[in-house]
Amino acid sequence: MSELFGTLPDGTEVHRWTLERGGTRVEVLTYGGVVRSVRVPDREGRPAEVALGFAALDGYLAHPDPYLGALIGRYANRLAGARFPLDDRVYALEPNEGPNLLHGGARGFDKRVWAAAPVEHGVRLSRVSPHGEEGFPGTVEVAVTYALSASGALRISYEATTDAPTVLSLTNHSYFNLAGAESGSADGHELRLAASRFTPVDEGLIPTGELRDVADSRLDFRTARKVGSGYDHNYVLDKGVTRTAQEVAELHDPGSGRTLTVSTTEPGLQLYTGDHLPEPFTPGAGIALETQHFPDSPHHPAFPSTVLRPGEVYRSETVYAFSTR
Repeated sequence: MSELFGTLPDGTEVHRWTLERGGTRVEVLTYGGVVRSVRVPDREGRPAEVALGFAALDGYLAHPDPYLGALIGRYANRLAGARFPLDDRVYALEPNEGPNLLHGGARGFDKRVWAAAPVEHGVRLSRVSPHGEEGFPGTVEVAVTYALSASGALRISYEATTDAPTVLSLTNHSYFNLAGAESGSADGHELRLAASRFTPVDEGLIPTGELRDVADSRLDFRTARKVGSGYDHNYVLDKGVTRTAQEVAELHDPGSGRTLTVSTTEPGLQLYTGDHLPEPFTPGAGIALETQHFPDSPHHPAFPSTVLRPGEVYRSETVYAFSTR
């Protein structure tokens, strides 16, 4: 089901698509591919909003920095110096976080209006990112499908092609609070994460290139424990890149009994505890589990490659499954 959600200053209409199946209700916007709402029941069967979002389009326009629920591209996370090397050439991009590029630039995929079409139990968003958009080479055709399974799991499937060599890394930037989006801090949630290493960063949050063991540190979530605060780290998932989505994380709220299980084809996952969320949200009000290739991969040959070439098809899939216990 689709309905008008709002209008941009230039008159472009933004629509909201509502998906409902298996006890899960999801709203997706054509603006930024935003997952605006996710409603699921607790252990007593009482539904509640568990994803942070704004009630109206104006909220997303006025507060773009948290990337609430947004579709991120062309490059998730950071590129050092707002540039990257590819085939003996260095491409200069427009920085939007100090000297670096964050989440695709000042007008990344999260600030574009996408075409939408219904698919079975979901919606397919698509757009053409022209050569030179935010400085990236190649005309890239992108499609992202949001669909609900019979059990109410949200499956996000990405597909893209290019007409020239480029780099591409896409993700979704939803923040979850399984106790309820207006319940306050989510730092009491329990997290299990199948990752034995992470990528340390410098003062600009750019990876150093090291893959460091999480053992004997506060970054070790291989056994479930309370999350707390102070996390904005890319984890190296033990499974690596896979053709099909495999389970990598479980987030649980003891109070409501709600559990979120994350499966993905991606090799990395950014854990961000929302410590810098701006008003009207409070710091720590939601936890982001962003599946991704590693930040700044083009500058680190040992990292999984994010290069996409003509004739290849970029494919990625992440599944957010909800249950109670």
